[in-house]
Parts: sequence; structure tokens; C-alpha cells
Amino acid sequence: MAKVGGGGFWRECLSCAFYYAPRGRPRLLMLGHNIAQRYLDPGDQLIGVMGEAGTGKSSLMRGMFPGLELTNDDRGVNVRPLPLLQMHRDGRFQAQTFHVDVRFEMAFAQLGEIAEAVRAAVKDGRRVVVEHFELLHPVLGLNAQFLLGVGEEVIVARPDLFGPFPQDIWREIEGTAVYRRMAHTAEDLTSLVLERDFGHRAPQYHSDVPRGFVIEFEARPEGLDLDALEDKVRELIARGVDISFADDDHIMIGDVRYPCTGPRIHLANASELRNFRLVKDLIRDEFTGLYCLVGLVGEPKARRFVERHAPEEPAGRE
Repeated sequence: MAKVGGGGFWRECLSCAFYYAPRGRPRLLMLGHNIAQRYLDPGDQLIGVMGEAGTGKSSLMRGMFPGLELTNDDRGVNVRPLPLLQMHRDGRFQAQTFHVDVRFEMAFAQLGEIAEAVRAAVKDGRRVVVEHFELLHPVLGLNAQFLLGVGEEVIVARPDLFGPFPQDIWREIEGTAVYRRMAHTAEDLTSLVLERDFGHRAPQYHSDVPRGFVIEFEARPEGLDLDALEDKVRELIARGVDISFADDDHIMIGDVRYPCTGPRIHLANASELRNFRLVKDLIRDEFTGLYCLVGLVGEPKARRFVERHAPEEPAGRE
């Protein structure tokens, strides 16, 4: 924060922050909580959220706003009529915080009516969390005070009069969620093979890397042949094993029920996984003492300026 002038007025200096989009509901909830603690101001009234379906937006919002009733609940319980619209029609807002999923509500109301209700609530001092904000912004004519984009990464922004705007964030995340699905799918296939064919228990620690995954071990796995591990995972990919949601804690890999903390963020079939490869060495984290098995998917991500001094990605086999 930076103090402007002598009148005690403070201006947030953050432009954008980028986070890995972690796997699993617990880590998404924690990231949402941390983002709220770091960047959300108690006086923020208009929050814009963007991202494709199945990217973990709901978990992030629940972490940011504990107790917020999402009107498009993932379990299929949709709140009707929409409280924001109903209270606007009644001429009295009886809640402090509202959620609206613009894409969902467009089936029931015109964008103009939704925009009018959002403006009225904000003018009345209420907080409105708008999902798919990029659809409402052109009609609303008002930028959010806080923007959250969820795709391959999680992008946090506090706009000023000159941006960033919702369309800027949307361009960054549009079409990128497939890399998260590939990475999560590849990680679970790798974990399954580690247990089934190499006798190593399911990994207890997970970390992140651009377009890939990190499985961490407390001790160096003895006798682990990384070439053989990669080949066996590629066999599952070549077979086109189906992957599906089983419950909140499991997925189905073919006919195998397998534990997973993020069961909704996967490919439907292993054959959709592109360019899977393993880094052919276990990397030891000198601070934690953990040994890291790194897997990569898709094409290498174009690096930002702040990443250009990082080591180049190790070459994998074709």
C-alpha cells in the first residue's frame, strides 16, 4: 500500500498477481483464504470472477467468502429465484453479500436487468460477487474493484481507472484450463502406476510446476526406474483409459477406484493427454529435504519476464 497526499488516503499498488492453480479442494480453499487475506479490502463491493466450468472457481470463492451461498451450487441445488434479482424487484436488499452467476442467470433474465440489480446493490452499500463477470461488464459499464481469473493459473488483480479490465484477464485464461486437466490426469496415472507396478504408496505431498505436476517423497524411492515409469504411464495413455468422477474423494481410472482430492478436474479419457514426459532425475529440495518427481504435459509455457532467469525445462523424450 502507498500513502497518497497528506489526507490519509491509501491506494493499493498491486496490478496483478499470478498463482499456480493447485489441485484438490483443500488447497483451493486455502488459496482462496490466502488471497482474501492478502488482497481483498473490507470495503470492496464489486468482485468479478472469471473462468471456465470445472476450474475450481466455487472452491476459491468459498475460501474467500466463508458462508457465501452460491446460487449455482455444483451439487445441482440452484437457488431460485435469485436473491439479488428478487430483492431488487422488491425494492429492498435484505442481505449484505450476494452471488450471481451471469452465464447461468442469462437463461432466466436479461443482462440489462442483472446489470441494473448489481448497480443498485452496490449503490446501496452491498457486496456482489459476480461469476463470469466478463459477460456482464460491457452492459454494466462498471469495472470490479477486485478481479479473479481462474484457468491454468489463478490471476488476482485490483484494477484502477486504466485497467486491467475483465476482457484482459479473460484473454489470459481462456482455453488454458485443459493444461490443468492434463496435469491432474497425468499425476493420478503416474501415482497409480507407482503403487501398482513399483510398490510405492500413494504420494502424500503435492506441489506445482507450469504445465505439470510435482510428486514429493520424504526419502529417495529406492530402485525407481523413471524410464520404466514413464513407459508404463504412456501405455495407459495409448490404451485410452476412461477417467471419470466417482465421488468427492475418488475418480475411476478404467475400472479402478482411485483416491483424488480434485475429482472434477480431469480429462475424460487418457488419450486426450498430450506430450507426457518425466524429468529423468529426482530433484531434492534442500529446504524441506523432500525428493521431487516432476512430470510435464503439453507444450512448454511461454515464460514471463520474471521467469526468464529460471533454468530451462529439461528435455524429455519424444
